[in-house]
Amino acid sequence: MNVVHVVVSGAFAGVESHVARLARTQAVHGHRVTVVGGATGRGRAVTGPAVAHLPGSTLREAAASLARVRADADVLHAHMTAAELLSVGTRGGRRQVPVVATRHFAQRRGRSVAGRLAARVVAPRIAAQIAISRYVADAVDGPSIVVHPGVDTVPDVRRAAQRDAVVLMVQRLEPEKRTDLGLRVFAESGLAARGWRLDVVGDGALRGTLEQMVARAGMSDHVRFLGARHDVEALMARAGVLLAPCPAEGLGLSVLEAMAAGLPVVAARAGGHVETLGGLDLAALYAPADTADGGRRLAGLAASPARRDALAAAARERQRERYAPEAQARATEAVYRSVL
Repeated sequence: MNVVHVVVSGAFAGVESHVARLARTQAVHGHRVTVVGGATGRGRAVTGPAVAHLPGSTLREAAASLARVRADADVLHAHMTAAELLSVGTRGGRRQVPVVATRHFAQRRGRSVAGRLAARVVAPRIAAQIAISRYVADAVDGPSIVVHPGVDTVPDVRRAAQRDAVVLMVQRLEPEKRTDLGLRVFAESGLAARGWRLDVVGDGALRGTLEQMVARAGMSDHVRFLGARHDVEALMARAGVLLAPCPAEGLGLSVLEAMAAGLPVVAARAGGHVETLGGLDLAALYAPADTADGGRRLAGLAASPARRDALAAAARERQRERYAPEAQARATEAVYRSVL
């Protein structure tokens, strides 16, 4: 099958990483796969040589790239509204190429006037719709098939006693991610007084504001802003706990990566976090926006290496069972075949 993924973006964040991982696995399964859009350097590094990559940081650039490959495409797989809008207008020679859309965010199309106009064009022309979680499927417009993203399991992981006294946050520093709540959870935990440090990985519009917030709280010696990093896997291998404060996460790629890496997670009990972490340990989920509750659960988990090991093992087993790349590729292929 000839699959073309379209994501109108010049970045490499959660959605682009999702596309790259899926494309790589599909290529391993014998499909011809092209990715239009996403950051070229890291996109190629993640997808590997078996996946073709064409530029698509803007609609014009993505349209030009899509024109090169659409005639041979069996399926166009669109990610986010701009890619959907571009893909539904694409024909392969004299035939209409079916479009499958993945919904990554728990929101309906059309939050702006332009978005509402685009939604009217897009929705009737989507052959099938995938949601990355049940939470997203329940929030978006139109019926969806839930196909969970997959991440590779890390073969060898450190036990809690071998890890650093570090709480890790990995996310974009944008308003919807609520990094400020994560900073407050760490402060409420009292872990700084016990020798723990918070490392914040990621960048965004709020970085300066968040750094000022830490300085005003007198926490600058205990919180590091590391910016965008390419060694997140190595950081997860050494950290003691991952903190995921976003109350509206569609699923949470960093949470899945932590589960695969044997890194225990404390997260807001909301959004996709309930699906990934629910039922594993009472410390894993705290009441959204209740930073005192989050601090208590984070402190309790940090104080018990045995409990951290137990949570990490249970989460790792769940990741292998529910969030493996091969399972995602098989389920996605079934969706493709249903529209062909």
